[in-house]
Amino acid sequence: MSRVSYTVILVKSAQKQFRALPKETQARVSAALLALEHNPRPAAVKKLKGRDAWRIRVGDYRVITIGHRREIYR
Repeated sequence: MSRVSYTVILVKSAQKQFRALPKETQARVSAALLALEHNPRPAAVKKLKGRDAWRIRVGDYRVITIGHRREIYR
């Protein structure tokens, strides 16, 4: 059985916000993002109301995941 792997891409604004986080928080968010490459819909994921997007929580922070790559560039 082959495992499907996904790619996590941070837009420039997200990269800037990520770099502004404390180092300890960066490490926790980074681990959560890397985990999304193997499981884009973990057990704690929640669908956002009114949007075609999902979010996971990392402490006091939200990581929002949005759709297929063919749609994120539109």
